[in-house]
Amino acid sequence: MSKPAATFGFKDVDPSVKAGLVRGVFDRVAKNYDLMNDLMSGGVHRLWKDAVAARLNPQPGEIIIDCAGGTGDMARRFAKMARRAQERRGGPDAVVNIIDYNAEMIAAGIEKGGEPEITWTVGDAQALPLPDAYADAYVISFGIRNVTDIDAALREARRVLKPGGRFLCLEFSRPVTEALAKAYDAYSFKVIPQVGEWVAKDREAYQYLVESIRRFPDQRTFATMMETAGFKRVTITNFTGGVAAMHQGWAV
Repeated sequence: MSKPAATFGFKDVDPSVKAGLVRGVFDRVAKNYDLMNDLMSGGVHRLWKDAVAARLNPQPGEIIIDCAGGTGDMARRFAKMARRAQERRGGPDAVVNIIDYNAEMIAAGIEKGGEPEITWTVGDAQALPLPDAYADAYVISFGIRNVTDIDAALREARRVLKPGGRFLCLEFSRPVTEALAKAYDAYSFKVIPQVGEWVAKDREAYQYLVESIRRFPDQRTFATMMETAGFKRVTITNFTGGVAAMHQGWAV
């Protein structure tokens, strides 16, 4: 391996081994994943997710892909919103397809319980087990930075969307001020791995998660990657000063 082409935290690794390394991390953190998200963000991640769900505005009869949706946190939001709209004005049931590479995350989500609109599938974001032009919407939340080939995952998202379908990505990003960036770095590298050690008994896994955030492209770079994959009318919405960002694009 002369030129590693994939990232695993701050390490460069052979692309053929990254998926297995990431799977190992999420195998270990699956049972504590939602609790750790609350502890690490002070619950703010819930507000970010609510904002993404509101932007998506799920409707009766829509097919929605929740990619890397493991424990079903976002899918439950989508299903409930679509059902409320259905109760107001009728229409067929929505379908929310959770697709996640990690079976342990899927199992943790199923154990928590779901909504009747939700289906659960173990699958790869880079090779979705779905036909072309299948879905009305595709959402990926805090998952795309963990795939081996982000460009391939974006192309797959574009492939499975119907004409006019919408793509939304929620991901950690770059704080927009230097002061916030420094404070965020200090918190991330000193506090989050320690909390992971105390609560999940796994400092190494949370060290990886912090490092993976730093290796993810900044807002503008990721928007350009979306455009290269074929998405149009790409927009960026920063949350909490750029600690996280929502990217939206359209399959036109």
